[in-house]
Amino acid sequence: MSLTPAFEIGLCNAWIFMIVFLLQMLAIIVVNRRAWERSHIPVDARRSKFERYVGIVGNLVWLLAMGYSVFLPLQPDTAWFCIGLSIFVVGLSLMVMATYDFMSTPTNRLITTGAYRFSRHPMYLSTSFICLGAGLAALSWLFIFLSIVMALCLYQEALIEERYCLNKYGDSYQDYKSKTPRLIGVPKKADK
Repeated sequence: MSLTPAFEIGLCNAWIFMIVFLLQMLAIIVVNRRAWERSHIPVDARRSKFERYVGIVGNLVWLLAMGYSVFLPLQPDTAWFCIGLSIFVVGLSLMVMATYDFMSTPTNRLITTGAYRFSRHPMYLSTSFICLGAGLAALSWLFIFLSIVMALCLYQEALIEERYCLNKYGDSYQDYKSKTPRLIGVPKKADK
């Protein structure tokens, strides 16, 4: 892995991995416009100054990673590429499942099925896997660093989202929260 970032426009660059985010957004907008509107925590949700800054940093890092991916060549002849591709495929699979669950659940209901049964935040988790996979497949310390920063920002966003959902859905979200791991794991059995 090089300490200096690579800048080389090409067809076989990390953008191939990162384009899934744009395709996901497009699919949600085209298939279920109401789901797209629900996909963001409302602006009026309470955020501290720190949380607002973290949100801004997270969005800037995501945009930087998207732009950098256009100029970041993949390294297909390395073991790191295979590792990165594997992590990407896990992230992509999780993203597809979570996106389907997100779009197929009525917008006024809490999403608790499919990927949301094993993680309260499968979209954030899949984003982290996809970005980390792209960084490893391209052998880029800079991209891996951006992926870690983005994952930390997404974790903070998950905490805000949980607070918002608790206010919106009340006891049903508290019950879901007590049974479902924040990031990933085996759901707990319901108390009888």
